[in-house]
Amino acid sequence: MVMDRSVRQQTSSLSFVKNIVTIVGGFGSGKSEVSVNLSRYLATTCDQPVSIADLDIVNPYFRSREAAERLQEFGVRCIMPEGANRHSELPIILPEIRGAIEASATGFGKLILDVGGDDLGARVLSSLADAFREGSYDLLLVLNANRPFTADVAGCIRMITEIEGASKLRFTGIVSNTHLMDETTGTIVLGGLELAREVGRSAGLPVVFLSAERSVLDEIEVDALDLPVLPLDRILLKPWERPGS
Repeated sequence: MVMDRSVRQQTSSLSFVKNIVTIVGGFGSGKSEVSVNLSRYLATTCDQPVSIADLDIVNPYFRSREAAERLQEFGVRCIMPEGANRHSELPIILPEIRGAIEASATGFGKLILDVGGDDLGARVLSSLADAFREGSYDLLLVLNANRPFTADVAGCIRMITEIEGASKLRFTGIVSNTHLMDETTGTIVLGGLELAREVGRSAGLPVVFLSAERSVLDEIEVDALDLPVLPLDRILLKPWERPGS
């Protein structure tokens, strides 16, 4: 599908001053899909090398490592377990990830960290917290208003507090990614954006961008949102949806 001109304009305004972008979200938020699409976008728009590290030790299905081959076609370096451990459900944290954080913190390359599973999954960040230089990272909460723990402002604030406590890091923004899988409509996406903005006002955090599938964005006047928009292509598939399954 050819991207609408207004969507191209909105996407072109999406950029990150900081080199480390850490994506965190509850189960069903769509944070891994956001992570891989953002990695691909940055690889095609910025003048630095782009890497993505899979730190999701909670969900064995929708993990960024499943998109490695497609991302590598765009020049994205994928940091993940190899060989027999690639599809392991074990909590494997590679030493290369610490090295990538330290390198990006000093100004070399863009790094996307795909972190899973609420405060439980965010605990992995606490073991790496000393590698982050102050001011070197963004920590973004992917918010799906159709998930039970992020359906209202109180639940979202509770999740923010729990993740910050578990990770020893502080949030810098919110990503609005409300969806109902194949039943998502423009109205659903805009309703989620309103909640994200309410949460942002309560938490003192900006809504950094909105993300939604390209077909759904056709229903929205994105040029009226005054917010960057990241169009999503569905890259991550369940095991039984993958070719050859």
